[in-house]
Amino acid sequence: QVQLVESGGGLVQAGGSLRLSCAVSGPMFSSYAVVWFRQAPGKDRKFDREFVSAISWSGLSTYYADSVKARFTVSRDGAKNTVYLQMSSLKPEDTALYYCAVGAHRYSGSYYSGDMDYWGRGTLVTVSS
Repeated sequence: QVQLVESGGGLVQAGGSLRLSCAVSGPMFSSYAVVWFRQAPGKDRKFDREFVSAISWSGLSTYYADSVKARFTVSRDGAKNTVYLQMSSLKPEDTALYYCAVGAHRYSGSYYSGDMDYWGRGTLVTVSS
């Protein structure tokens, strides 16, 4: 089965940058997308996870939530089977547990936590003011 491992979280001051990584193993198909979600501290239900960004496994299509557009960039390194989320101009409201997940590629760009098939365990990002 597909396995996902996030890394790169930590403490950063507002205005700073951080890069998250999602290492992917197992069978992946062109019909899949890797999707980033985040969950604010104090919440623990999967449906409370907010969509952040997504990239088709082919790398040809990317999607962003309005709240992070122009600040975050999602990319894929095919040689390493790793998806990255480069975060810049971080704000305190970006503080969350960040997850990567795998689900069907949606050309509409609409991704919901309940539709994902696989999840990583998350990596914590804390942005101080």
